[in-house]
Amino acid sequence: MAFSLNTYPIVYRARYTATGWQEEYLEKPHKTPQEEENLPEAEREKLANSRNYYDDMPLVNYTTQYGLGCFEGLKALPQKDGGLAIFRPDQNGRRFSRSMAGLLMPAFPEDRFLQAVTEVVRRNAAIGFRPHYKKEWEKDSFMTADSIYIRPFSYAEGGIGVAPSKFPYVMVITTPVSAYFSAERSRATTTNRIRATPNGTGWIKAASNYVISTLAKYEANKAGFMECIFLDAREQKYLEEGSSCNIFVYLKSGELVTPELGDTILPGITRASVIELARDMGVRVSERKLSIEEVLSEGAECFVTGTAAGVTPIESLHHQGKEVIFNGGKVGELTATLRDTLKGIQYGTLPDTKGWMLRV
Repeated sequence: MAFSLNTYPIVYRARYTATGWQEEYLEKPHKTPQEEENLPEAEREKLANSRNYYDDMPLVNYTTQYGLGCFEGLKALPQKDGGLAIFRPDQNGRRFSRSMAGLLMPAFPEDRFLQAVTEVVRRNAAIGFRPHYKKEWEKDSFMTADSIYIRPFSYAEGGIGVAPSKFPYVMVITTPVSAYFSAERSRATTTNRIRATPNGTGWIKAASNYVISTLAKYEANKAGFMECIFLDAREQKYLEEGSSCNIFVYLKSGELVTPELGDTILPGITRASVIELARDMGVRVSERKLSIEEVLSEGAECFVTGTAAGVTPIESLHHQGKEVIFNGGKVGELTATLRDTLKGIQYGTLPDTKGWMLRV
């Protein structure tokens, strides 16, 4: 189970009006988690699907017609001590506010974001909709561990002409989630599709950005690869990011490199966290242009990062008939250390010395 449309029943909704943001919590149809689990599959699916419909929101609007919308992705993780904690939600709130402003919408206040995501998780957990920590997850460094995926997103008011949204909705839904990438397939390939162009929306977590990403990832999967890697729009020479994740390459020289941020690359929160952790370990980290040729000739380890991906190793990268196999196809030492450190902090097996985890 990666992502699932079996959303938890408590949902947050806000609407921007002439007098400001109006908020409410909605309780969608549900039984207890155990009762739902015991339902026949058809009934369970019908109940889950019913939580994905909202009859009082406009179908024809700037989001459904033109892709004018943005979203976030963050996780609440079960802790070893039995609690729940959300990983760096303040950073997601900041990015969500910037994304909405970048799409010329009223920006959603960061403090409201923080309160909304925390309260949605808390209310669902109170009625039993939450995962519980399992000791067995530690055996594979939490690569198959469960968590709660939190999806805040904007949704425009009714409209059919091409125009920005002036009175958007903000929704926060939650779903159960486990591993995003398959542990058995870690080959990646470059794609000749262009994810983002200069002066565009690549720096925004905009819904429209994921159209090209979806197509490119599907093509890569069909060709036998786990992930696709985008190159820059101007020269098709420099790495930018994956279909829904940032990318890092550890060079033979001992330098850990990730493409520098600009208006074509999403500023990932896991990306920033990994940079900080690596520097704490004494690793030389650079945010700079990284050519595909440098990766092919000098790459020692490679991994991608993101809310869903966490820190996922890449065993090889294919480009126009050439291929580099990193660390003999095995997970590299630095990759494993960063992955284990991040997961340990997130699941509460390592101390959170940075204050990244917000207890629910």
